[in-house]
Amino acid sequence: MLKQVVHFGAGNIGRGFIGALFSQSGYHVTFVDIAEQIIHQLNTERSYQVKLATEEQQSMTIEHVSGLNNLSQEKEVIAAIKEATYLTTAIGPSILPRIAPLIAKGIAERIAISDEKLYVIACENQISATDMLKEYILEYLDEGIKQKLKNRIFFFNSAVDRIVPIQDQSSLDVLVEPYFEWVVETNEHIPYVEGMTIVDDLAPFIERKLFTVNTGHVVIAYLGYMEGKETIDQALNDERIVQQVRETLKETGAYLVKEYGLDEEEHLTYIQKNIERFKNRYLNDGVTRVGRAPIRKLGPQDRLIRPLTQAYKAGLPYTNLAKAIATA
Repeated sequence: MLKQVVHFGAGNIGRGFIGALFSQSGYHVTFVDIAEQIIHQLNTERSYQVKLATEEQQSMTIEHVSGLNNLSQEKEVIAAIKEATYLTTAIGPSILPRIAPLIAKGIAERIAISDEKLYVIACENQISATDMLKEYILEYLDEGIKQKLKNRIFFFNSAVDRIVPIQDQSSLDVLVEPYFEWVVETNEHIPYVEGMTIVDDLAPFIERKLFTVNTGHVVIAYLGYMEGKETIDQALNDERIVQQVRETLKETGAYLVKEYGLDEEEHLTYIQKNIERFKNRYLNDGVTRVGRAPIRKLGPQDRLIRPLTQAYKAGLPYTNLAKAIATA
């Protein structure tokens, strides 16, 4: 019998990234979502294709998948949580409080019948997202259950990185970029998942990713939108935009180098590698998708304001970050 994963969020990131890695690692993935059409398709088709955004469009079949609707199948979701080895999310940080009560019910019932370990990982573009989810879940657990969590329910923060553009919602198939990174912070020996990187300290990884990949991506989107560009790769055909993005990421990079002792030359190479990633025309990634929810992306701990305030505190330049914020 396959080991079980419960994954909240059956969208493109869930299917094209996290769920796909679990499937390829020999797990059965139960996707939990409120999108009834996707849940129905998962239960009917039982597989889908993940296609790489390259000229060849290589494809891999993702099997051992099913779906549950958390609005109408609460008991079934709880039963799945009781059997799972991993519980993961890719649902958006703002949705985590909404799914916490149901996860708490599943954990409470699991604790009553099993000593098996459950590993909870929120795979969100948010610093300490799993810590946030843990706090939301604990609000719904009584003290007796909380006392029993130690060495049975584990919460690990993570950093995720893969570009998955908006695409045809009528199919389960997902187009993704070839590159991905999934870094999980733990000192525990945990069951193997293909493509998961284990580290002792996540902070340098998640801030490097957020303030390079996410900052760079959204700056391209806002600059491109202002210039009437429709896609990210079209925006990067404009060398002025490329230069502006590079200068902005040098500012976030200066903070990262100072804060975490990163090698400056290696980080400049990382910046350039990501700019090249964004040029992938096969992604056909719209500036409106990347730039959506600007108020959230202008949050105090998010990809534009936090690196600026940290640069300011450190006495580092932030002129280009200020321009990016004004553009947003």
